[in-house]
Amino acid sequence: MPIGIADRRDERRKSSVRFLDRASPPHVITLVLLAGVSAMSMNVFLPSLPRMAAHFGTDYALMQLSVAIYLGMNALLQVFVGPIADLYGRRPVIIGGLVLFLLATLGCIYAPNVEIFLAFRMAQAAVVTGMVLSRAIVRDMFPPDQAASMIGYVTMGMSVVPMLAPALGGWLDELFGWQANFWALLAIGVILFLLVWFDLGETGQRGSISLLAQFRQYPELLTSRRFWGYCLASAFSSGAFFAYLGGAPYVGDRVFGLDPAVLGAFFGAPAVGYFLGNYLSGRYSVRFGINRMILAGTLLCSGGMLASLALFELGLGNPYVFFGFMTFVGLGNGLTIPNATSGMLSVRPHLAGTASGLGGAMMIGGGAALSALAGAVLGDGRGAEPLIVIMLATALAGVAAMLFTIRRERQLSGD
Repeated sequence: MPIGIADRRDERRKSSVRFLDRASPPHVITLVLLAGVSAMSMNVFLPSLPRMAAHFGTDYALMQLSVAIYLGMNALLQVFVGPIADLYGRRPVIIGGLVLFLLATLGCIYAPNVEIFLAFRMAQAAVVTGMVLSRAIVRDMFPPDQAASMIGYVTMGMSVVPMLAPALGGWLDELFGWQANFWALLAIGVILFLLVWFDLGETGQRGSISLLAQFRQYPELLTSRRFWGYCLASAFSSGAFFAYLGGAPYVGDRVFGLDPAVLGAFFGAPAVGYFLGNYLSGRYSVRFGINRMILAGTLLCSGGMLASLALFELGLGNPYVFFGFMTFVGLGNGLTIPNATSGMLSVRPHLAGTASGLGGAMMIGGGAALSALAGAVLGDGRGAEPLIVIMLATALAGVAAMLFTIRRERQLSGD
């Protein structure tokens, strides 16, 4: 289909959004919640990890794999979600993912041992379809710079969820036990399923080529240096946050002695910065361009971790320093992720769903590895410093990736 015709059709679609009318594109509220439930599933139960380890009679390192395997399956699914959605459409893939998520959540609640729990926890990653395709839907509806702005607003709303989820999880744990976190996920998942069913109209054009042919288009993305640059900037910057997910429960519980409710309140610190960063992305991405916004985000993330490490080395480390400087990680990611996502989706616009899935897989896959690494290096009386060093190293790698991308764009007007 000629690009001009597609653009005019998208313009008509975005101007005719009607809430709870599945014949029109989805409302922004639906997109926010699709992304938000995926984020909530990732971190709502983290303050409960020490107690869950005691419940299943296992050690923290094994229980912490509930984060790493979720992220790993999340990454694997994203490789397939994009091409499948480009072929069959956004709506059926999102609905199918939500059904699998609900069934897996029930499995987590009733798991008799840690092995079965981890298996169902891995299956919960099906909810990633909502996060991946909410971005692709925005790109279906808007051109690149405006898409970055809209993704910023969508993820700004989404950031409220991980800001509040750990505090909610800690509170539910204190009152009703760790299973209450998964009952809450189940209830919210049912509500989201109904919202999607009645509101989410199809925005993608159903593909005319086979799924195998879709995968054969991967080299078109993988040979683009700009695609790699945006993916790596996003992956390394967000890698600092995923390392935090893997290590912060241990630091809060074993290093600082915080109970689940207090740890849950502290745990949301990065989300405060993420909320602000996404607001700034929504407000200024069109004005300053995505490359400047990404570079600023990676520098802020690195600077926050460097300052935190310096204070710990000076003997000034405490929960307020550790969690307080994590707001810079969130702020940096709030600037980096929406703009890098728009960049990777815009390198080859006709492969937006595929690019969203592949780029997300790289980001989350790296996050799974860093989460597992963080859980492995902590322990045996170690303090918070090893975790901060991992986060600083990945943040600096994000700066390097973005500088490479900027240099590449100065060499070529297109790739």
